[in-house]
Amino acid sequence: MILDQFNLAGKVALVTGPGTGLGQAIALALAEAGADIAGVYRESFAETQARVEALGRRWLSLPCDLATAAPADLQELVAQAVAGLGRLDIVVNNAGIIRRAPAVDYSEADWDEVMQVNLKAAFFLSQAAARYFLARADVPAGRARGKIIHVASVLSCQGGILVAAYTASKSGLAGLTRLLANEWAAHGINVNALAPGYMVTRNTEPLRRDPQRNAAILARIPAGRWGEPADLQGAAVFLASEASNYVHGALIPVDGGWLAR
Repeated sequence: MILDQFNLAGKVALVTGPGTGLGQAIALALAEAGADIAGVYRESFAETQARVEALGRRWLSLPCDLATAAPADLQELVAQAVAGLGRLDIVVNNAGIIRRAPAVDYSEADWDEVMQVNLKAAFFLSQAAARYFLARADVPAGRARGKIIHVASVLSCQGGILVAAYTASKSGLAGLTRLLANEWAAHGINVNALAPGYMVTRNTEPLRRDPQRNAAILARIPAGRWGEPADLQGAAVFLASEASNYVHGALIPVDGGWLAR
């Protein structure tokens, strides 16, 4: 049955930033599809844990501040997920931050923090997961060894304004998705990315509160509304499941048609 390909029962997913917004929606979608969740968080994870467990799935708390995490810390997260939940099948690099300022005023501190969380941590967590996936001996021939999903952005394809480091990091994440797919696809590791459009999250609150920016953004979205975190759920389950086994290096927009404009 085709629907069986979307079933994540028995799988374990590690999700960064699962406490609110996009990360919470993705974690809940994977749990609803059958996966247990290892949540990498800095704050506010309790609601997500309760909702995952209410679905009958296991939850493992993995506290980590990605703004200061070294590669060894990220390697340890993978080890803890495997030790705590018995395996690892899916990694979602969702955690991201944004700092707004004109490019002529953009500070080195803001640049470094955004690049660390959005790009460097995503790469080294992917590297740690791939080392585990490549060493697996429990995967039948022809089945995926692991799934890595990056949460990129429509600004992976565009420039935006006032978000120099965010645009650079998300553009880098799109390139990294393709690079890792080139290296790991033959080994049964799928690396793909979601490209959310303008979504209702904490990061976009300043834009939604600005009448002029809010109106300009809405005028460009063919769907005529801001995206909700739940709008990502179907695409996330697809990329995490066996249904996407021949999908490698893809950047899938979930943007209400923004990039088609």
